[in-house]
Amino acid sequence: MPIKYTPPSTRDLANLKHDLNRTGKQMADLFWLAGDHQWRKYTGGQTPRELSPHMAFVAAAKLVLTEAEFTRVLEKMVEFGAHVAEDPAGERQP
Repeated sequence: MPIKYTPPSTRDLANLKHDLNRTGKQMADLFWLAGDHQWRKYTGGQTPRELSPHMAFVAAAKLVLTEAEFTRVLEKMVEFGAHVAEDPAGERQP
């Protein structure tokens, strides 16, 4: 399904962080970013990055689905060859 997508503004992302009362690291985890330094690239600077619809979808899913429901999504991904696992070292895998 083709979509039209408007990314959240830096203000929208700052408001979300405030509303959730989370740190930059916690927001990076929510959006599957490598760390709070990556989160800041979407929320500040002269030319902040635009959040992709994929990243927005992951964060929204993590906020509204139960842990069991989110796990079901990850299990469905495995069925078509996509594997996601938490990285305790906080490093992104190639």
